[in-house]
Amino acid sequence: MGGHDGGMAGLDGTELPRGAGRATAARWSPAVEDERALKVLELFGNPTEREVPLPSRPESAATARRLAQVVALRQWQLGPKVTEDAVLLVSELVGNAVRHTGARIFGLHMRRRPGWIRVEVRDPSRGLPCLMPVQETDISGRGLFLVDKLSDRWGVDLLPRGKTTWFEMRVVDR
Repeated sequence: MGGHDGGMAGLDGTELPRGAGRATAARWSPAVEDERALKVLELFGNPTEREVPLPSRPESAATARRLAQVVALRQWQLGPKVTEDAVLLVSELVGNAVRHTGARIFGLHMRRRPGWIRVEVRDPSRGLPCLMPVQETDISGRGLFLVDKLSDRWGVDLLPRGKTTWFEMRVVDR
């Protein structure tokens, strides 16, 4: 395989013509995404009412992001920046649960109290996550670094069978 000529690299390393992915990207819209998020809420349940069990697979990160998005925007009516940060941090905690715990299922729970939101991801592993130093050139291992930087507090609660990793963010009540 030769150098890069400005085209887009395909998954198999071959070059794709410039603009090959535009048709899909052009179809994305907030309304379509909102509709998908509502369908996910219907299918999996509301993580503010009870812990939502999700399969420990990489695609569950997208499900968890959609759940967090619909709760933050529609139910809690949070602003776009707080919502974006919360959705990113949900994705990071879920990614850690999927990659590092060996669990078949993990749970997502979201809570709101005056001035705060709290997001919890529960898994059956008692292995503690570790905040590692991150370099600008690192392409992985940034999950807890982001959680540490973007949340107001975060932590881990050990349970008799597993743990809950959580973060909290201050929010403006409307």
